[in-house]
Amino acid sequence: MTDITSQTEAALAAIAAASDLDALEAERLETLGKKGWVSLALKTLGGMSPEERNAAAPAIQSARASISEALDARKAALEAAALEEQLARETIDLTLPAQAAPRGSVHPVSQVMDELAEIFADLGFAVATGPEIEDDWHNFTALNMDETHPARAMHDTFYFADKTTDGKDVLLRTHTSPVQIRAMLDQGAPIRIIAPGRVYRSDSDATHTPMFHQVEGLVIDRDIHLGHLKWTLETFFKAFFEREDIVLRLRPSYFPFTEPSVEVDVGYSNEGGRRVVGGHGDAPGHAWMEIGGSGMVNARVLEFAGLDPAAWQGFAFGLGIDRIAMLKYGMNDLRAFFDGDGRWLAHYGFSPFDQPTLSAGVGARA
Repeated sequence: MTDITSQTEAALAAIAAASDLDALEAERLETLGKKGWVSLALKTLGGMSPEERNAAAPAIQSARASISEALDARKAALEAAALEEQLARETIDLTLPAQAAPRGSVHPVSQVMDELAEIFADLGFAVATGPEIEDDWHNFTALNMDETHPARAMHDTFYFADKTTDGKDVLLRTHTSPVQIRAMLDQGAPIRIIAPGRVYRSDSDATHTPMFHQVEGLVIDRDIHLGHLKWTLETFFKAFFEREDIVLRLRPSYFPFTEPSVEVDVGYSNEGGRRVVGGHGDAPGHAWMEIGGSGMVNARVLEFAGLDPAAWQGFAFGLGIDRIAMLKYGMNDLRAFFDGDGRWLAHYGFSPFDQPTLSAGVGARA
């Protein structure tokens, strides 16, 4: 018993003096390991008589428990000291400049929407919004397309199974024109708004997707004519593409909600395998490209919106946000806008710190 007591005291002293985890592990093996003296002492109990075992076992078990507790306590103390040392060694100076890290980017569609809002705000337009889940009346009927109108078939509409409480069909809006109806009903006239947002049609290829983005423009006032429409669009495109040689051509067309209706073409040239907007479409090496639809607001639409067409006139236009983004920033496949490819976003995305302004330029790159 005297040997066990002295060995235990020596082991406890060695454990207390252990300076690191490696030294502590060596002490554990020396005492409690398979060949440690405590383990060997426990093995001798099987060869003792009952009287000898009753006398020796408590001392050996006590030594084992004391050494085990001492090992655990010293290990915890050494680990805490190591952590404190690491924390002291790895302090961060918050006054130093932040290290460069991967940054997120603003999607080109969001950037172009901000550019649109900035330019049209300078022209006195407010931004209006409306629901993406629409009813048949706002999406079609109030825009001079009754139930048998052939233009409805051109929209490839997504319908819901449910109807409104008054029996109207419910659908995903096919254009942002319903926002114009809602704005006129709510605000009356005069009014000057743009309505950017998502729209939905059942179509998909390199230049069409089931969900895409449009911006509608609407001006209602007295003595409005097509000259105001053309000036507004020319002024917008000069600011958007940031060049003065923008030439527009208005071609007669048909839309149920405008009369007269005109398609808007813009002059462009092919440079380096991509279309570059600018120049006269009839000049050598140039051509015309359709970029949107527009016209004078149909008198029936004004009546549906509660306005007197004898007192108020207006124009409206619609542009594909994704398409003009493709033209300005050299993208060739609309589907890539919605793939979520980090490489594409890193290449075409914009810095969140470079917000478009007319003074700094709306097309500042990241």
